[in-house]
Amino acid sequence: MLLLKNILQLTKFSPTILIKNYSQYAPHYIDPIFKKQEQDNLIQSGEVSKIAFLPIKAARNNDTSSVFHDHRVSRMVNYIMKGGRKDLARKLMSETFERIKRIQIERYHKSKTDEERSKLILNPVQILHMAIENCRPVLMVTPIRRGGVKYQVPVPISEKSSYYRACKWLVEASREHDRKTHLPEKMAFELLDASNNTGRVVKRKQDLHRLCEANRAYAHYRWN
Repeated sequence: MLLLKNILQLTKFSPTILIKNYSQYAPHYIDPIFKKQEQDNLIQSGEVSKIAFLPIKAARNNDTSSVFHDHRVSRMVNYIMKGGRKDLARKLMSETFERIKRIQIERYHKSKTDEERSKLILNPVQILHMAIENCRPVLMVTPIRRGGVKYQVPVPISEKSSYYRACKWLVEASREHDRKTHLPEKMAFELLDASNNTGRVVKRKQDLHRLCEANRAYAHYRWN
């Protein structure tokens, strides 16, 4: 502890800055680019020559270049997981996709016109992406105390946090249904409703936006 204090006094760095800049890689190391689409974009734009001879950080153990890997699907698996049972969470996600596929194919064969069939999406991963996008909030309320009174102040939400809330709301809504029904079946209907911009999760997002709109008079408290 004494040695650390001496180092801070000699370098005139605060403890926060010292911890923040700590890394096993030098600042000129760049992040690895392992996605094929990102590599193709670099080659087409001609920017690959700028980083051709720069040192690269080692990829993390969960990074993959597989064309079958989807970031949103892996995140949903993590949100479904309980007690570290990731194999079970993956199995439940696969069963959810299978259920969505069966429902959409059944609707496809029951539709009478080509126009109705063209509007149906048979890819479960695409339906998941649409459901998450439709459930993403752009604003949230945070309690701020001013003059002994606590106000619900609307504030913008970050992109990462909005995706997190959308995924968690979908999982929570699926678990609130009848416990006699299996989770993949409940989640399949929740994702299908959300992809059509309907359902409980979309209503929850809209209620949050209405609350932010009702409390917009207190928005200036965010900067006070």
